[in-house]
Amino acid sequence: MPKKFMTMDGNTATSHVAYAFTEVAGIYPITPSSTMAELVDAWASQGRRNIFNSVVKVVEMQSEAGAAGVVHGALQGGTLSTTFTASQGLLLMIPNMYKWVGELLPGVIHVSARSLATRALSIFGDHQDVYAVRQTGFTMISSHSVQEAMDLAGVAHLTAIQASAPVLHFFDGFRTSHEIQKIEVLDYDDLAKLIDKDALARFRARALNPHTNPVTRGGAENDDIYFQGREAQNTHYEKLSDVVIHYMNEISKLTGRHYAPFTYYGAEDATRVIIAMGSVTEATAEVIDELNARGEKVGLVKVHLFRPFRADLLKSVLPATVQKIAVLDRTKEVGSHGPLYLDVHEALHGFGNIDTIIGGRYGLSSKDTQPGDIKGVYDHLLVEKPINGFTISIVDDVTFLSLPSDENFKVKNDYTSCLFYGLGSDGTVSANKNSIKIIGDHTDLYSQAYFAYDSKKAGGATRSFLRFGKSPIRSTYYVKDADFISCSLESYLFRYDMLRNLKEGGTFLLSTSTPASEVDRLLPNRVKKQLAQKKAKMYVIDANAIAESIGMGRRTNTILQSSFFALNESIIPYSDALSYMKEMAEKSYGKKVKRSST
Repeated sequence: MPKKFMTMDGNTATSHVAYAFTEVAGIYPITPSSTMAELVDAWASQGRRNIFNSVVKVVEMQSEAGAAGVVHGALQGGTLSTTFTASQGLLLMIPNMYKWVGELLPGVIHVSARSLATRALSIFGDHQDVYAVRQTGFTMISSHSVQEAMDLAGVAHLTAIQASAPVLHFFDGFRTSHEIQKIEVLDYDDLAKLIDKDALARFRARALNPHTNPVTRGGAENDDIYFQGREAQNTHYEKLSDVVIHYMNEISKLTGRHYAPFTYYGAEDATRVIIAMGSVTEATAEVIDELNARGEKVGLVKVHLFRPFRADLLKSVLPATVQKIAVLDRTKEVGSHGPLYLDVHEALHGFGNIDTIIGGRYGLSSKDTQPGDIKGVYDHLLVEKPINGFTISIVDDVTFLSLPSDENFKVKNDYTSCLFYGLGSDGTVSANKNSIKIIGDHTDLYSQAYFAYDSKKAGGATRSFLRFGKSPIRSTYYVKDADFISCSLESYLFRYDMLRNLKEGGTFLLSTSTPASEVDRLLPNRVKKQLAQKKAKMYVIDANAIAESIGMGRRTNTILQSSFFALNESIIPYSDALSYMKEMAEKSYGKKVKRSST
């Protein structure tokens, strides 16, 4: 069967697989996981069928604790159940999570990992929430990209069924949950073949039923037997990692992509290695390719199975030549080192030729991590007394733990990159989502899109980062060397230094009501100088006037979208792009038009 490729984000990829294995979904929305629950709800309302040929029953509660209760009750009734959450929402599920573990229930939680509210709330991504539940006993599987979110979501559900144990599958909030990539879509028939039907039958047979299976669960125990009961489950959970490995192997065979609890990337004789999990590993792979091409010997260990943590498997993937290790944690734990660092240090202290193991923090609240930041970590492993507990991507002028970034370091790539500045709710983000789907679904190019905006969303500045090329795209960071930049508001010329991110010979498109003959007087001297130095091509359009004339009000998004395709016909012929744009506009806005006309 030919492979099917579609352009989607990490939440959609996960939902596609989660729907296949779910019979009851307990949901409550929380950013950035809400899309997963919304999609499952929408598909159920459309009558979409899962691999059991049934429509998922969706139950929306009034809190995440309630959603966890729905899942718990459904599992006790012999029904496969799933939920989706993040941040404080996950913390509200902790009491139920302990119960699922103790009662050997095959529930699955998909988490778009997000910051916790500490000195301030943040809706953006890091690993504080998933680290906060590592003590529950859940199996924890980490995806590092949109494609991995699709593939490893399958591993999570299949493992839960065969092992009769709950699984938490997580990926980076926003950086993976909202990043759009062209990926391979797993077929439901292929996934159905991998289910352990005997294990599923045993799970259903254990369902609480006062008529056919009258048993007592969840009672109270005293000091005479509670301890022994907890320890008696050791034999059950000791087998769990082998089940994960089995299904990682099965998904690897199905897709041709290699999965294991730990995977190594880099030089076979590497002396310096980074160990990490999450989207930062994609960018780290780019840095490794560049550094090794220059004669350095560096590598990376990607962590896919965080719990249970198998030290023997970690040791097995490391080159014997490794001497220095840096562990990157996407969290801040006051009074302690990062959780992944503590596990790695316990596993590798005194192992082989390793003489240095240090830990550091990165990416809190979706802080952008550039290739130069990662190179700074490899460089820091060479200093005589490296900092243990360093930070990257920020300048710490209080406790002085931050590492310098190599601002001049660039990685080679073969893609075209674009940067769009818009106004929250003006449709720019939606139009760019459609653009990347048009490119991904109607050309042979790989595509990637990511969007940055503040938590106000409406009325704030938005940035859309688009990339497309002939090779898979691993650049999980902001565009800093764009071939094309578009600006929808002329005031942004004064508020933001946009053109610093334009490469030499690039194209700049400005939407302005100023006549073309007078634009020279509008531009700040800084912008004029940058345009000249970069030998850039500049185009202007009065998108607001066009939108007003055709009854679109201030919605300039599709006008600037068509301008982008008109100026980049090397990607796709403009006539074809125009046709696809109309299809996407109907898909995105058609229902709203029909509602407003009735």
